[in-house]
Amino acid sequence: MSTQHLTYRGTVYPWHCDHVGHMNVMWYVGKFDEATWNLFHQIGITPGYLREQQRGMAAVDQHIEYKRELKAGDVVTVYTEILELHDKKIRFRHEMRSGDGGGKTGEVAAVTTLLGVHMDTQLRKSCAFPPALSEQMQEFMLHQAGGPAGK
Repeated sequence: MSTQHLTYRGTVYPWHCDHVGHMNVMWYVGKFDEATWNLFHQIGITPGYLREQQRGMAAVDQHIEYKRELKAGDVVTVYTEILELHDKKIRFRHEMRSGDGGGKTGEVAAVTTLLGVHMDTQLRKSCAFPPALSEQMQEFMLHQAGGPAGK
């Protein structure tokens, strides 16, 4: 069974809510974006790496499913798993959960799947992950799967 990694913990503030009192979609995307950068840091795609190697990451595809509305005061967490890793691309899934939903702790509020592409920021085109970074990401995937070959 796959193990997801904690990549975000936060709170829904009143200014995150729309006219009907629920967190607006822009804030779901923002919290998922913060989770993405935490994932990248955990797998070695750090700000230092990006600056020093003149690299970047671009989201090229994203799908979001809204499952449960969140309200001001809700505590949320995002758990993430890498679904696929290729020479230039990474596909991952974030699951946002309510941390305190009136007895519904841990209920899934939203899920998003993203495809990111590794880029050379000088040439403005995709490029392969370096071998050391690929190895680090593969190791991360092994731990999330609980052992070799997802077993």
